[in-house]
Amino acid sequence: MARKTARVHEAAHPWSSEAKREPSRKARTELEFDEPTILGALFGQFDSNLVLLENRLGVYIAARGNRIQIEGGEDAVARARDVLKGMHQRLMSGLDLDPGAVEALIAMSSEPTLEGIITGSDEAPPIMIRTRKKTIVPRSATQIEYMRALAREDVIFALGPAGTGKTYVAVAQAVSQLMNGSVQRLILSRPAVEAGERLGFLPGDMKEKVDPYLRPLYDALYDCMPPEQVERRMASGEIEVAPIAFMRGRTLADAFVILDEAQNTTPAQMKMFLTRFGQNSRMVVCGDPKQVDIPGGDAMSGLADAVRRLEGVDGIAVVHFGIADVVRHPIVGRIVEAYEGKDG
Repeated sequence: MARKTARVHEAAHPWSSEAKREPSRKARTELEFDEPTILGALFGQFDSNLVLLENRLGVYIAARGNRIQIEGGEDAVARARDVLKGMHQRLMSGLDLDPGAVEALIAMSSEPTLEGIITGSDEAPPIMIRTRKKTIVPRSATQIEYMRALAREDVIFALGPAGTGKTYVAVAQAVSQLMNGSVQRLILSRPAVEAGERLGFLPGDMKEKVDPYLRPLYDALYDCMPPEQVERRMASGEIEVAPIAFMRGRTLADAFVILDEAQNTTPAQMKMFLTRFGQNSRMVVCGDPKQVDIPGGDAMSGLADAVRRLEGVDGIAVVHFGIADVVRHPIVGRIVEAYEGKDG
């Protein structure tokens, strides 16, 4: 289906961002949108999206009918203009525009390729992952790199703090490939219990013991696929969610395999997991090297050991997320920064 489009007119003033750039120059530019039915969603309730742009970028925005005038510093005006164009294109493509999406566009607006990422071209389609329930587009500059690696490389290590979308984006890519038949199975795994996988003291059978530790993977699955499909595919074995100990002795062929919380594996566990790789498979290893909970304190993380050994090997990509890539509520990024600043 062809993507819906609408024209956006831009009037550049003599002292606007279209003129030669100087760091201290002021600028003013005007955008006109031809599709009035989306203006409410574009501006947000009580112009909340415009207020968010003003607060984040330090510009002044005046909306009159279908026209928006932006004033402020030259670079800030240029970024605000690009973000508004991205917001408009997102709505015209049928995607939602929540505060998180606006924040993501603002975060990426310093990237010179923002408009190409959102709108795409004949040579390079927009970067996105389509699943049955939603379409995921990058929400940070590093997610752009990550999505490209997920589509291209055999083994991908995703390293960084909580809230950067490491596992969620990987699950979305896995669901997309399962839906289009690129792989036949989806296998999600993680260390069942951070403190050594000691499940014997927990009540219930094995499934009841490990399910609470695998809950984040289930949540991501249900967000990308209708619940009845998840249940049906799990019953048929097309989707498997299991602790890493269950991977031993297997060859994972025709599968998209994800290991979450990988910082809590030992080097032996990580080697065992990586060597399960089979034909026509893709493997994603996610973790935060700064959140190691392996018993013993001084035990080496299998994630750190694997990255040290494998970074630069052909067919293996290592993507490093940082605090700036946190895509949950903005306060999550500030919390991570505060903890890392105090504890190093």
